[in-house]
Amino acid sequence: MTTSTNLLRQKRFAPLMVTQFFNAFNDNLYKTALVLFVVYSVYNDEQQEALFSGLASLIFIIPFVILSALAGQLADTRDKAAIIRKVKLCEIGWTSLGAIGLFMAWQGIAVHTIAIPLLLLVVFLAAAQSTFLGPIKYAILPQHLKKDEVLPGTGLIEAGTYLAILSGTILAGFIAVEVAMVLIIATAIVGYLVSRSVPDAPPQSDYEMHYPLLEPFAAKQQNPVKKWLGYIPVAIADQAVMSWRLVRDTMHNREIWLAIIAISFFWTIGAVLFIQFPPLAKNELLASKEVASLFLVIFSIGIAIGSVGINALLKGEVSARFAPASVVVMGLFVLGFYIVAKSWTPNAGGELLPVEAWVLEPLAIPLLLMLLGIATAGGFFVVPLYAFLTTRCAHDAASRTIAANNIVNSLAMVVGSLLAISLTALGIPVVEQLLLAAAMSLVSAWLGRQLFHAEREASARLSAELSGNPLR
Repeated sequence: MTTSTNLLRQKRFAPLMVTQFFNAFNDNLYKTALVLFVVYSVYNDEQQEALFSGLASLIFIIPFVILSALAGQLADTRDKAAIIRKVKLCEIGWTSLGAIGLFMAWQGIAVHTIAIPLLLLVVFLAAAQSTFLGPIKYAILPQHLKKDEVLPGTGLIEAGTYLAILSGTILAGFIAVEVAMVLIIATAIVGYLVSRSVPDAPPQSDYEMHYPLLEPFAAKQQNPVKKWLGYIPVAIADQAVMSWRLVRDTMHNREIWLAIIAISFFWTIGAVLFIQFPPLAKNELLASKEVASLFLVIFSIGIAIGSVGINALLKGEVSARFAPASVVVMGLFVLGFYIVAKSWTPNAGGELLPVEAWVLEPLAIPLLLMLLGIATAGGFFVVPLYAFLTTRCAHDAASRTIAANNIVNSLAMVVGSLLAISLTALGIPVVEQLLLAAAMSLVSAWLGRQLFHAEREASARLSAELSGNPLR
């Protein structure tokens, strides 16, 4: 804990931490304010509300899939701090567009023809910003921190991110939309000003990025408008190729590839759980939407606790040795959550209870404790794996490794979402789907065990090489 506390006072870490906090806070403030306002004030049809929510989620995932390769290469071949400052400056632009869209929807001006499409465009831009910052927030740490500070630094970044998500989500549910318009712009400005204090982080290789698929096409275009419009389909194809190559390159390092797969499987479980929470709260627990938000709050707090707590167990060492046990414990808490939910007795009136009444139900506290246990064990599992990615790869490939991880994570979350939706379509009750998450935890434990074995094998090879007796 001492190392973590000291880092928060260091100029080489604190500005990055604060910048990332404001970025995650603003993303979630905007997304939550947008969804809540449109669902509760624009649409009055359940199918339209579900379509909008699903479309917003899909749009938010797309940039991580198609732009992560470019983000990783830029971060490895350009000054990471300079990229942060430029991206944060762009945030002022997209929040301004978002504020205009929210104002138009609030005032009923061209709501369906202009306002909502504009709001969804801003969702894409916000996700694109997070895509470009994603590889940097972890990959920059080994450049600014000492070796024994990387794990606590990663834990602090992860904990700060989840607390920012928590803060933005809660605040969006309690403030008026006109306040949200102003706050997202103000947060973007403050975030940019803080980002200017992030220390320089120049590239650690001489690798220069080129776009072979774009160059011949660009050379043939003389009209600037046609040139840039023509870039779009070619750039998408180019990014698809880059994404595949980026992911393929990580497969050569067994430790890194296993860490990526384990992290991705964890987020597959997370996607299933997050989709289940709202219908579970409403239909099984007869709780209001505020209770569903409370679930998200508890989950975020648990991840933050696990993110910082794992450093105490590992004492600054980057290792996956606690990963199998952590995710098994997580699965047991999921099973406990299922048992408590199945044992839930609906209130006599059959109405949806507000938070203050719901928490007085006999099984409410045990249910929340089970949820806290799920999230805390999840934090213990996933944080060392992120540190694994930045410390086990080549020093000049950290950002590309994180970008490859983001691509696979995003695809895994899509799979998890589709899986949950498919089970619901087949008529399987939401509460029974919790058993799927518990079973998937066993697969994550196996992946964690494989990673720990690969870690020990790599350590044995390194020790043998240093002693002059390389293993065959």
